[in-house]
Amino acid sequence: MSASLKELVDGWLEIDQASRCRLSRINEATRSEIQNLWDKTDTKELERRMRPRIEFGTAGLRGKMEAGWARMNDLIIIQASQGLCQYILREVKDAKTRGIVIGHDHRYNSEKWAQLTTAVFLENGMKAYLYRGLVHTPLVPFGVKKLNAACGVMVTASHNPKYDNGYKVYWENAVQIIAPHDKGISDSIRANLTPRTWSIEQVHSSPNCLDVTEDMKTAYLSEIEKLKLPQYLPSAQPLLFVNTSMHGVSHPIVTEALKSFGITIHPVKQQMLPDPEFPTVPFPNPEEKAIAQAKTCNANYVLAQDPDSDRFSACELHPEGGLTAFTGDQLGIIFAAHAFETYRDSGKPLSKLAIVASTVSSKMVEAMAKREGFKFVECLTGFKYIGNAALDLVKKGYEVPFGYEEAIGYMFGSEIKDKDGVAASVMFAQLAESLHAEEKTINTYLEDLYIRYGYFKTSNSYFVCNDSQTIDAIFAKLRNYNGQDSGVNYPKNIAGLEITSVVDLTTGYDSTNPPTYRPSLPLSSGHMIQFRGEQRSSGNKIIKYYLEGSGKNNEMVSELLPRVVSELGTDWIQASMYNLGHP
Repeated sequence: MSASLKELVDGWLEIDQASRCRLSRINEATRSEIQNLWDKTDTKELERRMRPRIEFGTAGLRGKMEAGWARMNDLIIIQASQGLCQYILREVKDAKTRGIVIGHDHRYNSEKWAQLTTAVFLENGMKAYLYRGLVHTPLVPFGVKKLNAACGVMVTASHNPKYDNGYKVYWENAVQIIAPHDKGISDSIRANLTPRTWSIEQVHSSPNCLDVTEDMKTAYLSEIEKLKLPQYLPSAQPLLFVNTSMHGVSHPIVTEALKSFGITIHPVKQQMLPDPEFPTVPFPNPEEKAIAQAKTCNANYVLAQDPDSDRFSACELHPEGGLTAFTGDQLGIIFAAHAFETYRDSGKPLSKLAIVASTVSSKMVEAMAKREGFKFVECLTGFKYIGNAALDLVKKGYEVPFGYEEAIGYMFGSEIKDKDGVAASVMFAQLAESLHAEEKTINTYLEDLYIRYGYFKTSNSYFVCNDSQTIDAIFAKLRNYNGQDSGVNYPKNIAGLEITSVVDLTTGYDSTNPPTYRPSLPLSSGHMIQFRGEQRSSGNKIIKYYLEGSGKNNEMVSELLPRVVSELGTDWIQASMYNLGHP
């Protein structure tokens, strides 16, 4: 039986001490927030704040910074850390002496929550490697592996709006957690809700709280230098790169990393320094200010990292005017092709090369693998799956120099099996310089790949739907499309295309795998159906679709995709009937 609103409020007022222990600057009166809402009988806002309780999942925690069980705040951080700590002590061998690596970005409350997390682990007798100052997210999994730590926590909300923050957890293998650990940690949090400490004094006084920040940064930059391409030489007439850090933490580390390759970047000064207000970008994804500056100074390329520097984007400016803004899939294709070519040229057997991508990413890498003879593996969306898939392949004797997802996340090398915007920036700039020496560009390189492997063009977007029952109804119709209620009755065509295969990762059905018809991928927690011909769909709050067409020429594919989008919305999803928004 669910608790009443009064019980939830009383529980909060009894346990929250944030306003009484002088911990906060921005969030110093969370107990008073709830008390004031209760006094004003603002039950609508209290319902939003108090339930459902923010859930610990495979992405850890992420949400708006406010008081309440459904939000991110001091109390939630303490409870999450207590549950995580007890789970780690129980599940990971020698966890106390191996310790935890903790880092934070520049967002409001990030430093304080990193310290609170550290305090909880110290309270339980665990060693803690707390990074001092701002760090980019990849330094946490790097530290977990380098220090053989039991786990890692990064306090960041990546590219979310300024009101959000998050708590990202890495397992002892230096990859984000997956099942069953997500449920195990969630259960452990619920079993350890009473705060045992609100004090951060131990962070400054305990001999178990170690500062390895500069050592790890130095070691990390040394690993980045190992990504140097065998054929790379800075050109006699270097290219001009403009870089934006999106008001985040990447400028110092990206500048230092590229300097070792003889590459200088010109920063977008308005976005160069960390700023939790994100004044020029309400939703801090790479955008137009960098392009405007690039045009002003006649730059060749724009590089961009998201605020915590784990994602990367880029565009190429053309001498005759105009530009090519590369999609996440196009960058993935470029990086994958170059990873293959570098591996092939090394003389190593192609049968031992593997590249990983999420199931909603381009199938051009799959086509590349079939033609060239290396292994391609797809997995569920998210680097928690990509990283673990890569580690499994390494155990089987494969080398996995690259993996990616279309949401501009790219993984390079052997040390970090997570997305890394710094490594991606280095690899892109090197490739651009190498191609420049041959009087080529990134864009012409991509066009050559299309000629060799066929044109693959994506069209990814979504329908807005905030009602979970409507989403369930839409997907129920897709599974019983012609009303025969046979259990396996998916659409057979779209926009004149015949549907040749269906993989339903919600129900566990794969039309290409008789007699069991079980999919090779694990099931998805949300609705997710993959149609070949080519269409993929998943949904939660919004109904995302990932479309990709391939063919002999760009014109044919470009003409086909809009027709598929139109029929998808009008017939399959029935967006008008459900009043769904569509950008």
